[in-house]
Amino acid sequence: MDERGEAASSACCLLGLAVWIITPVIPVAVQMLLWAAAADRVGRVPGRARVAGQGGVGLGAAGQGGGRCSRCSSAPPQAVGAFSGARDPLRPLAGVSRARYDTAPPFEAITTAADLNARLKTAGKAAMLDFYADWCVSCKEMERFTFSDPKVKARLGQMVLLRVDVTANTPDDKALLKRFRLFGPPGIVFFDANGREIAGLRVIGYQPPEKFIQSLDVAADVRL
Repeated sequence: MDERGEAASSACCLLGLAVWIITPVIPVAVQMLLWAAAADRVGRVPGRARVAGQGGVGLGAAGQGGGRCSRCSSAPPQAVGAFSGARDPLRPLAGVSRARYDTAPPFEAITTAADLNARLKTAGKAAMLDFYADWCVSCKEMERFTFSDPKVKARLGQMVLLRVDVTANTPDDKALLKRFRLFGPPGIVFFDANGREIAGLRVIGYQPPEKFIQSLDVAADVRL
């Protein structure tokens, strides 16, 4: 690849890194528009690159075709999703497409420490508290790939599912994060049927279904 191609590739890497860094502080719609721009930029790289030692010959139809495919398959869906109110960059067309997605089970919203204490007193069984935010990519991955897994859903159906949405980072959000010594989402805390936290069973960051099931099995096996 010649200097022009290398420069284009470097610019794409820097753009992707920049989008990733600012993701936590920008709205989801803006995230999706920026990812659309990044995908479009990546798709243009093959057309600008040249193979060294071949008299400046381009990467050919295959490379340019791959670039066009990237632009068509990634950029438009992200842009459409941004303008259609989608909340998940991993499923940009969920709001406008009839395609079926396996969905995560519903969570009960918790907004204050008092809400949490009251709900844990009446749970009567193991409970799971999920810290979530719209700008949290790992939260989206947990929802899309882990919570929606059929085996995971079956186990979650036996628990009380609670969620703290810290997208707005309100004082109550900060208080709940501080209570559990969390810096931010994603973070999952488990409780037994008496409302006591199950020690050593927190999940921090993304976990694939197979690993997450192990945590759920431990929570289910806790005896009062």
